[in-house]
Amino acid sequence: MGNGMLDGAVIAVAGAGGPAGRAALLRLAEAGATVVGSDNDPERLAEAVDAARYAHGGATVTGETVDLLDLGSTRAWADRIEEEFGRVDGVVHLVGGWRGSQTFTKTDLGDWDLLEQLLIRTVQHTSLAFHEALQRSDRGRYVLISAAGASNPTAGNAAYSAAKAAAEAWTLAMADFFRKAGGEQGPTSAAAILVVKALVHDAMRAERPNAKFAGFTDVRDLAEAVAGVWEKPAAEVNGNRLWLTEKP
Repeated sequence: MGNGMLDGAVIAVAGAGGPAGRAALLRLAEAGATVVGSDNDPERLAEAVDAARYAHGGATVTGETVDLLDLGSTRAWADRIEEEFGRVDGVVHLVGGWRGSQTFTKTDLGDWDLLEQLLIRTVQHTSLAFHEALQRSDRGRYVLISAAGASNPTAGNAAYSAAKAAAEAWTLAMADFFRKAGGEQGPTSAAAILVVKALVHDAMRAERPNAKFAGFTDVRDLAEAVAGVWEKPAAEVNGNRLWLTEKP
C-alpha cells in the first residue's frame, strides 16, 4: 500500500473473528500493516480475513486458528509470524467473553472458571509469547482491550470485572518490563490498555433499533483507537489506560 501510518508493520490480532476483530483487521490493513489474525472459529476468522483483503486490495492479511489457551501453541504462532515476516510490531488482544449474575450472592463460580481462561490466560500466553519480539521492534505495541468495570465493578459482574482487572495488572507488568528494558532513554515498545464501557456494532443496532447504547464504543471507533496507539511515542502510552468512555 505504501503510504499508511503503519506501512511495513506486522501486527497480530488475537480474537480477530468477532466484530471488534473484524474492524481491527480492516483498519490496520488500511493503515498499511501486514495483519495476522487468530480466532478459535475458523469460519468466522476466514470471513474476517477475506473482508479485510477485499476492502484493501494489496494488503497482506492472513488468519490462523491458534489455541491461545496453550502456551506452546501461542509461542509457536509468534515464532511463525516472526520467521515469515521478519518482525512483529504489535499484538492486539481482542479475545472476549462475558458472564454475569443478577446479584453478587448469585454469582456462579463456574463463570469465573470460564472467564479466567478467556480473559486472563490468553493475555498471559500472548504477552509471554510475543514480548521479546515486541521489544526487538522499534515500534512494538501490546494493546489490551479492557472494560470500565475493572475499575468500578458492580455486584452482578464480580467474576467479569475481577478477570478484567487481573488482565490489566498483567499488562501493566509487561509495561514495566518495557520501561526497564528502555533504560534511561525510555521505552521503545509499549503495553497499553484501551478501556471501554462496552462495545456496539451494526448487528446489535439492527437487533435493537430503539436502544441507545449509551456510553458504548462502536467497534470502528475502537479500531481507530487501536491504530492510534502507534501514532504516539512508546513512553506516552506505555503502562497507561487510554479511556474511550467516561471514567467512573
